[in-house]
Amino acid sequence: MSESKPGLRNPAAAVRGAGAGTLAVEAIVLLLAIAPLAKIGGAARGPAIVLVLVLAVAAVLLAGLLRHTWAWWAGLVVPVGLLAGGALHWSLAALGVVFGLLWAYVLNVRRAVYANRPS
Repeated sequence: MSESKPGLRNPAAAVRGAGAGTLAVEAIVLLLAIAPLAKIGGAARGPAIVLVLVLAVAAVLLAGLLRHTWAWWAGLVVPVGLLAGGALHWSLAALGVVFGLLWAYVLNVRRAVYANRPS
């Protein structure tokens, strides 16, 4: 009977999957935010919708680029862009805070997995 080693077989792929999943969910939430923005967006609804579409596309593109180290830090573009979009509508800033906290958690998980990886 062989002993199996505990842990992930491919930690890098697991972390990339978690990051890509997070960015994909962010993109879906942003696309779902278009309908409420169109109804209650006020005078700045047009620019707010364009910002949401641009950030959703950025999230999808970054999800595919997470094999590069820089893409992990570029993932901060989505929450920072939403925080800036708070000037257009307060709900964008609220999403920016939530997505920022979520991305900080994903970066922390990535750091922890890479710190515990055998050399």
